[in-house]
Order: sequence, then C-alpha cells, then structure tokens
Amino acid sequence: MKKFTGHIFSLLFLFFNLNTSAQIIPETTHKLVSPDNNIVVNFFQKKLSDSTRSLHYSVDYKGKSVIAESDLDVQLDNHLCEQAMALPVDHHVKWCENLKVIGSETNSNNSVWKPLIGEQSEIKDNYNSLIIHLVKDDNPIYKMDLEIRAYNEGAAIRYYFPENEKGTYYRIMSENTTFTMPGNTKAWVANWAQAPYKLLPLKDWVQESERPLTLQLGNGLFACLTEARMVDYARTKFKLSPDKPNTILTSMYTPADLISPFSTPWRVIMVGEKIGDLVENNHLILNLNPPSLIKDESWIKPGKIIRVMTQTTQDAKDNIDFAAKHGMQYILFDWKWYGPAFTFTSDVTKVVAPLDMPEIVRYGKEKGIGVWLYVNLQGLYSQSDSLFAVYHKWGIKGVKFGFVQIGSHRWTTWVEEMIKKAAENQIMVNIHDDWRPTGEQRTYPNLMTAEGIRGNEEMPDATHNTVLPFTRFIAGGADYTICYYTKRIKTTHAHQLALAAIYYSPIQTLYWYDKPAMSKDEPELSFWDKIPTTWDETKIVDGTPGEFVTTARRNGKDWFVGTITNNSARNLNLSFSFLPKGKNYTATIYSDDDNATTQTKVVIETKVVNSATLLTIKLKASGGQAIYLTPADK
Repeated sequence: MKKFTGHIFSLLFLFFNLNTSAQIIPETTHKLVSPDNNIVVNFFQKKLSDSTRSLHYSVDYKGKSVIAESDLDVQLDNHLCEQAMALPVDHHVKWCENLKVIGSETNSNNSVWKPLIGEQSEIKDNYNSLIIHLVKDDNPIYKMDLEIRAYNEGAAIRYYFPENEKGTYYRIMSENTTFTMPGNTKAWVANWAQAPYKLLPLKDWVQESERPLTLQLGNGLFACLTEARMVDYARTKFKLSPDKPNTILTSMYTPADLISPFSTPWRVIMVGEKIGDLVENNHLILNLNPPSLIKDESWIKPGKIIRVMTQTTQDAKDNIDFAAKHGMQYILFDWKWYGPAFTFTSDVTKVVAPLDMPEIVRYGKEKGIGVWLYVNLQGLYSQSDSLFAVYHKWGIKGVKFGFVQIGSHRWTTWVEEMIKKAAENQIMVNIHDDWRPTGEQRTYPNLMTAEGIRGNEEMPDATHNTVLPFTRFIAGGADYTICYYTKRIKTTHAHQLALAAIYYSPIQTLYWYDKPAMSKDEPELSFWDKIPTTWDETKIVDGTPGEFVTTARRNGKDWFVGTITNNSARNLNLSFSFLPKGKNYTATIYSDDDNATTQTKVVIETKVVNSATLLTIKLKASGGQAIYLTPADK
C-alpha cells in the first residue's frame, strides 16, 4: 500500500453540504493524487433523507475544479437482483445505490513502453490508483469494485464486477456517470463521428455529442472527456443532464450483456492548462489498454497509400509506379473490385474487376509497394472465417473495412474480433465510416487507422480542419483522405500539404481523388515524398480550434511542421523553440503564393534556422504552410 502525499487538499468542504437531505458519509471518503500532485480525485458516499446511499466523485487540477461533485452509477435490469423480482418489469436497478464500502487498496505504476507505431517513440505510463471494494447491503454475493486512476495527464474511472458465485448474467441498461463542469464551460460538439463541429455553451446542446469531447472550462483550463478500452461494451456518447445544470451525462447506445468477471470501459477526464496539452497527452488513452498481444509485429508497416481510381491492371501498375516514385508504400483498391458492395451475394475472395491480382501483387512487390483491399461489411460479416487467410495467401497487406455497424454491444465485439482475426493472418486494418478507436490499437497495433472523421470525402472547409487536431485526433490516427489536384478541395494546396504533418495516421491516404496522370511532378510534392507516417516526438507549437494550428513532428533527426489557418487570412510568428539548442537546421518552406510558377501556386524557399529563430509567416484565407527541417551539419 502506498500513502500519497504532496498536494495539500482538504476534504472538509465535503462535510458541509448545503443540501441537508444528502449528507457525506465521512468514513467513505477517499482522496487520490496524481504523481505530480496536480490532480486530485475525491471519492465519497452520500446518504439521502430516506437513508438511500449513493456514490460520487470530483476532480481538481492545481486547486481549480475540473469536475464538481458528480454521480457514479450503472443501471441494470431487474432480473439481476433477487430482491428486484417483485418489481415491475420495466424497473431498472440502480446498482450503485446502497452499496457498503468494505475496503480499499492503493497502488502505483511508473513504467515506459515503446509503441511499434505512434506519435512518440516512448510513452510513460505513470499513475496512482485507488480501488474501492463495495458490496450490496442486502445480498453479499453482489459485489463491485470502483477503480480510479490519477495520471499527470488526467483521471480515469471504471466499474469492475468480480466473478459472481452464482454465475449471474449482467445486463447494463445505462451508465449514469456524470460530469458536472465549472460554470461558463463550452464544448466542441459534433453530433456524430463524421459531423461538423460547433463550439457551444453547455446549455445550448440539442443532441448527443461524440467522444472525445473537448471542453473549454470557465476557469481557464481545458479538458477532454472520452472513453478507453471500449472493446466489449456498448458505445457511449455524451448528453446534457435534464435536471442538473452544467452537467454532462454518459449516454449508452444500447444495453450491454455481460458475464462476470468484467470491467466497463474507462471514463477518461483529460486536463490541460493549454488546449495543445490534450493532444500531446493523448497517449493516456493508450495507457488504459493492455499491451500488444501480437508476438511477431515485423509485418506491421506504416506508410502512405494512394487509391487506384480506375480498376484495371494497367491503372494499378501506373499507380504503383507513381507510388514508388513519390516515396509511398501502398496502393488501395476501393469498393467494387469484387462486385456490388451492399449485398451478401458478392464473393470477396474473387476478383471481378479487370484486375490481374497476382500480377499486380508481384509487380508491387518488385517496386516495394504493397496492396490493400476495401471490403464492405456484408463481405466481412459473411466471409470472416476465411477471407483474411485468403488475402494473406494472395500477398495482400491490409484491408479497409467499409460501412461497419457501430454503437451496439454486438457490433462493438464483432469489430474487435475482426481486428483480431486480421492480426492472426498478418493483415493490417483501416476501419471506415462512423467508428472511432478507444486505444485498442495498443493491444492490436495492426489497427493502423480509422475514419470517424469529417474528411475530404465531405470536403470540409479550412475552419473545420483547424478544429480536428484538438478533437477527433485525441482518439488517435484518423484517415482524412488528403487530396491535392482535385478541384473539389476548399483550401489552398499548401494547406493540403501541411495536413500530412498535422494529421496523424500510420496509414496516410494521399491523392484521394487524384490520378497519377494529373501530376506534373511539381517540386512541392517533395514534402509528401519525404514525410513519414510514424513519429518519435510530437509538439503542438501553437493553435486555437477554429482559428489556426501549428504542429511539429520529429522522425529521427528530421522535423516536419504544418501550419493551417481557417477561412480568414492571418499572419503568425512561428517559433522554432522545439528544436534542440545549439543546432542549425535547413528549412525547406512550402508556402502559398499566387505568383508561383507551378499550377498549384506553391512556392519553395530554404533558410537556415535554429531554436532561437522566429519566422513571420503570412497565410492566405484557407491557406497553410509546410516545412521540412533537416540538420544543416550532418
């Protein structure tokens, strides 16, 4: 057992409650402090006037409230508890009512692990934990543990149901964990995973909001609410409490049917003094998932991918040639290569497009280019027992899952099983449409990326693009499907170039609506030619959602910097303080310029910079700038 010291915080305020109908039970109070003493999580029980007892918590950061007194509760259907059998059929048991605290334990962890792919080469997993052991007053076989972790980056809470001696099944109807925020809090709300974002006061919500949910607190802090390890449960979003001001409620998609022992997903509360802290610390979600279960990871290779727009053997070879010339690693055959996608009658192990797949795979291997295949849900669902083995035999490197079903407990476990089956056959995965990761890419790093984003398939404007780094990308890699030549884009070309540095995706789709024939080998393509898709270090240099963002990422000794602005032009001072002191770098700068000689209006210049350099950049409306930095003295 470890006694936590450091942050001086009093629980006395808990005992003086203005609501005389609900009193703190002093002997149930516990305090958990993060390793750096900045975050404090308080746990306590309250007794109502009718003697009903309920569970609550709060979170503070450096003495400022992040989560005020909030509820901890899961709701189960009435077949669980014997004493509920006499209740009406539609009655649901509040599991967290009338629990007795029978013990607690504390622990800590301070370790470092190295992800195979990621936004940094090493991840620190440092936390203090508290487990509260609880049991039902009137039936000792019904037990529950509440597990709380305090990290320097935030806090996480989950419910654990140990093995029940009678083998009882559990149907969780809803999870009523709440988050009461400071007054004047605003949130970047998106009603579904591919929706646009709106910055709204909490009172102005009208529907559920996606997770991660990024919040600007009224006291100057920033927070993010999300879930981690959502692999055997129903997806949750967030909605407003109907009866408690400034309070966000966990909203389950459907019930979850479970057998003990089991844990619910983690409810995660990330905290930052700057909004960029949330992005740089998104490894917290990975830390709440188990280590990799793939013993041999040598076949998992990140890279850049181009879609074959016209599915013929010659077009495939043209794309392979283009990919090899421009430092890419993969080509993708999108839907219909095996026939109609929205039917169970198409055989996803047979090629019906005019493609000589063995020859294409052979030619790609000769050029160092691998092949990915798109498969819609109908094919994945009906042929999942065999298709990954067939694709491995063909020499296919990855599968893009299309139009997966999301939300329910059933489809959650199905998607996770597909990731696992793909791994067993050395197949990488990209999941498209409304699905978002919750850190399971640590456990199965063959999960390379996912959509769950309003990207270039919808052609959002520049303002939307500046919001994404601070919202969707907190969940991990996202396949935005970046474009360059198509006239559909609503931004400048330097803006699109910069997205490859700003948006993290281990499988980074480039030239989504483009064809090799459109290219004139413009010199600015060298930025994409050089850029990798996995990183040793990531820094949010500056930015405000909806206005602009600058991201710097390092791979080896080289840095790649991307800056984009919203629909308005602006001037920015770019600091290179993220560079190591005392070293000079050659900066190749790609900027928008109407006077440039290329058809894409990008001008290239080089400068020598160091950590003391302050560069003034002028951004056009919906514009951007990309910079490649390499040591000047190699």
